[in-house]
Amino acid sequence: MFFINYYIIGYRKKEVLENLKNSFPEKSEKEIQEISKKFFANFCDYLAEMLKAFTISVTESRVRMQHLNQELFHEAKAEGKNVIMLSGHVFNWEWFNALTTVIPQEHCHPVYRKMSSSFWEEKIKLIRNRFNNHSLEAHDVIKHIFRNPNDGNSVYMFVADQTPNINSVNYGLKFLNQKTPAFIGYDKLSTRMDLAFIYCEMKKVKRGFYQVNYYRIYPDGEGFVEHEVVKKFHKLLENTIRKRPDNWLWSHRRWKYKDAIKTYEES
Repeated sequence: MFFINYYIIGYRKKEVLENLKNSFPEKSEKEIQEISKKFFANFCDYLAEMLKAFTISVTESRVRMQHLNQELFHEAKAEGKNVIMLSGHVFNWEWFNALTTVIPQEHCHPVYRKMSSSFWEEKIKLIRNRFNNHSLEAHDVIKHIFRNPNDGNSVYMFVADQTPNINSVNYGLKFLNQKTPAFIGYDKLSTRMDLAFIYCEMKKVKRGFYQVNYYRIYPDGEGFVEHEVVKKFHKLLENTIRKRPDNWLWSHRRWKYKDAIKTYEES
């Protein structure tokens, strides 16, 4: 798969190289090419792992994906606070789903974004609904959170570095040396509800094996202020990407609406 994609098809190879160069202006052309090549190798692993996600057992999932710092979920339940999990498109974010088998919360809701292809949307929902999860479409999740009790018994999984729809671009920040429009739906929750925000740092140990560290995001003051969570999330995600840049989804057109707004904040 890697040989065909990298050397023959070159799927979004131009976009990948452009994104890498803009994000790491301090790196040489050789370094950029090396990261790009490793990314495409990891991307092909991701595609194979996506197929495996349809059939992987709970036991194998626990072996291949280690969930560290699980005590954060027990703390949130004891505090009576539902959890908002924030992750990026770091390989392999689709393997989070078995987390529900090791944490005390009864309700786990992976959030997905409506796709143009109904076929692939159903397949993504099928993967994310495994292990007794109940996936929610992004436009419905905020309503669901407000309508249900904040009792520490629910977890909502956001892949939070999505590109906002052009009609929803109203906030941006500096991320990876670039002006970046940011999705802020989860940030709005932080100032209106007393929730536990947890950042998920994915680490690829070796092919087919991952570790994920969980970190609680706390406010600087007594409570979160507007855009505080979204800035802290992007800062944490940038640190993760810089540790292993070939593990992030560089083929994602993350900056296609960067000129839609004029003012950007530092993350």
